[in-house]
Amino acid sequence: MAASTVRLVLLAATAAGHRRAGFRRVPVACSLSLPRHPPFRGRASFSCSSLSLPSAGPSSSSSFPPNATPFNLLPPDSEPFIEWDPPLPDSAASPLGGGGAGDGATLVVLLGWLGARQKHLRRYADLYRERGVGAVRFVVPVRELLGLDLGRRVERRVADLSAEIAAWCDADRRRTLLFHTFSNTGWLAYGAILENLESRADITERIRGCIIDSAPVIEIRPEVWAAGFSAAMLKKSSSMTGPSAESLDGSVMNGTLNRVSSNVTQPSWGECFLLKTLQKFFEIVLHLPYVNKRLCKIISVLSEKQPSCPQFYLYSSADRIIPAECVERFIDSQKSLGRSVFAHNFVSSPHVDHYRSFPHVYSAKIDEFLKTCSTARVS
Repeated sequence: MAASTVRLVLLAATAAGHRRAGFRRVPVACSLSLPRHPPFRGRASFSCSSLSLPSAGPSSSSSFPPNATPFNLLPPDSEPFIEWDPPLPDSAASPLGGGGAGDGATLVVLLGWLGARQKHLRRYADLYRERGVGAVRFVVPVRELLGLDLGRRVERRVADLSAEIAAWCDADRRRTLLFHTFSNTGWLAYGAILENLESRADITERIRGCIIDSAPVIEIRPEVWAAGFSAAMLKKSSSMTGPSAESLDGSVMNGTLNRVSSNVTQPSWGECFLLKTLQKFFEIVLHLPYVNKRLCKIISVLSEKQPSCPQFYLYSSADRIIPAECVERFIDSQKSLGRSVFAHNFVSSPHVDHYRSFPHVYSAKIDEFLKTCSTARVS
């Protein structure tokens, strides 16, 4: 049943991804199989090379438009899950430590959204590197969570990352950490890392701050998971990732306002079908005993056992995946526990798109938070 459901999800996503291409119905060639041997570390573990509509022959009337490429739902991953970025040689001293790659350095752990690639997180890594903060980037490809092992491979990747972070901290006890998470996927990965380091108070007490971009929703809601997976699978073809209103970026660099306008994108029939299929799928999967127990445990850690460092929530009322009211409820709950919590509502930017929509405001807010973290006392 699970295998047939996954296949149905993949076929629905393929149909949705072609809504603008003007295709006739053509057969889908796909193969989703698990490898016979354990995957090598840091790589995706599915053995299928791709899932795409076949190229039409010369005589076919359903050929691709000129310069178009076949829709690739699960492209092969040739990049590692974990990438390290040292601070730039000519960067300023770290605001939280000694700077550079030497003693007392600060490391920001960038935990990407579902489907993010290393190139997507590199821009955020550069933002920190320019400020003397090294970075480690972690991504979770969609294919890693579409397997039949219920996310156990992803847990192993997170365990690997936790071990690397611990080794980096053990090299010098003056080193400090920041976390910057994206969407619920990155936020849950942060919770899993905290759980893995639960016995290492000497490390968790060195976490100086956490930035949460476009998260969280702490309730286990199938419709939220369906929206996130749909956006990750369809990428730019998804209505969930487009801007929903006019955006204003108050740039002080050029003395003018950067205005970006766009109409609200309505989902196609294919995307609607994919969303409904995914929602039915997650109504089953999220209530499987193993999955539900793991999620509840991680959410409990994030709700009740976060480090005492400052938290900074970056979200938007226009987010069509993570509702703003869910973020605000969690902010209130953390404040009620006595946590140091800061937040900024970008109002009009889409999910995990605040930096691209408002680069100057986003950078300024990060600078403000780094200053707060540098003076905050962490017990």
